[in-house]
Amino acid sequence: MKLVFAGTPEVAVPSLATLLDSEHEVLAVIAQPPAKSGRGREVRPSPVQEFARDQGIEILHPDSIKEIASVLIDLKPDAIPVVAYGQLIPQSMLDIPPLGWINVHFSLLPDWRGAAPVQHSIWHGDSITGATTFRIDAGMDSGPVLGHLTQPIDPKATSGELLTSLANAGAQLLKVTIDALEAGEITAVPQQHDLATFAPKITKLDALIDWRSPAIEIDRRIRAMTPKPGAWTRFTVGDAEQSLVLAPVSIDRDVQLEPGTLSVEGRRVLVGSATYALELTHVKPAGKKFMNSMDWVRGLRTEVVRFF
Repeated sequence: MKLVFAGTPEVAVPSLATLLDSEHEVLAVIAQPPAKSGRGREVRPSPVQEFARDQGIEILHPDSIKEIASVLIDLKPDAIPVVAYGQLIPQSMLDIPPLGWINVHFSLLPDWRGAAPVQHSIWHGDSITGATTFRIDAGMDSGPVLGHLTQPIDPKATSGELLTSLANAGAQLLKVTIDALEAGEITAVPQQHDLATFAPKITKLDALIDWRSPAIEIDRRIRAMTPKPGAWTRFTVGDAEQSLVLAPVSIDRDVQLEPGTLSVEGRRVLVGSATYALELTHVKPAGKKFMNSMDWVRGLRTEVVRFF
């Protein structure tokens, strides 16, 4: 089958690599234009663009997907697989490939439609997740389902770890789906739209920790925001307010402290919540790298610290 692949971030690379290693022909790759990244804010190609370049594949990176409509018509792909491309596809372009634009979404649709399904599944305490292939329509992740796989969520997993796992599993699901489409052995099943839940893009405010919350909710939020955008907290040292990014924590059900109270016990740094204390492992002060929490506490040179 002749394909054009659309994807941009690192999580899309396993799917592209899997299709390149299959009997299908990838005619070209569509990715978002190079963007500024890193501390130096240098313009860099996306991970998919870099990978495609190394493989010698034609790369299309329009500012607007509409700009390449005529190119896709000339290429005549049978289908266009999509993994986290980053632009909405207009109906006029959805109609170009006979078998449609086939998206891999990292949830069990209709659960967690939207930009951040993995973060929301961890944040809300799901025990099971998965990946879904579906044919893109005019709605948001609302097209008919072609295939899915399920996967348990490790109670200690971060969103970064879970997304990496799902990206690899989803790549195999995409190949199986494309194979079945070519053989005519798959039927698209409409989603139950009344059961849909939504996973909007994570904001910086979503990542702010409220120590008046139960410990389990804080633990989930931190893991959901790791590594991006990074869970953070505000605290005071004397009269000065500062901020801190947190690595995943551990819940100590044998210790209870007032919400936001910091306590050093031996070599452990504990903070109180609405239920149990949480042990801070590593923290990242503003403008610095992650460090051991005990090293951070020693550097404060004061015991008057309050989280809020």
